[in-house]
Amino acid sequence: MKNDTWSLALKIMARISGWIAFPVLIGVFLGKWLDVRFNTEPWLFLATVALSFVVSMYGLVKNAMKEFKKIEDEYAKNKEEKK
Repeated sequence: MKNDTWSLALKIMARISGWIAFPVLIGVFLGKWLDVRFNTEPWLFLATVALSFVVSMYGLVKNAMKEFKKIEDEYAKNKEEKK
């Protein structure tokens, strides 16, 4: 049981870390490339980083709500079993 808990926690952490890192990295590199291509430094860079931040927050909230729902369902299930 204890290993299952750690495994679940590590999976959640990896998923959330991915939602933080990947959109921001993509935004940084895409923004720099667009600024060089269109000579708009730093405006497209700032816009893509801001957009990637919004995407990250959406993904984090969506995943957090899904995990909260799982925990809530498990709690309700355990409560029913104890009756």
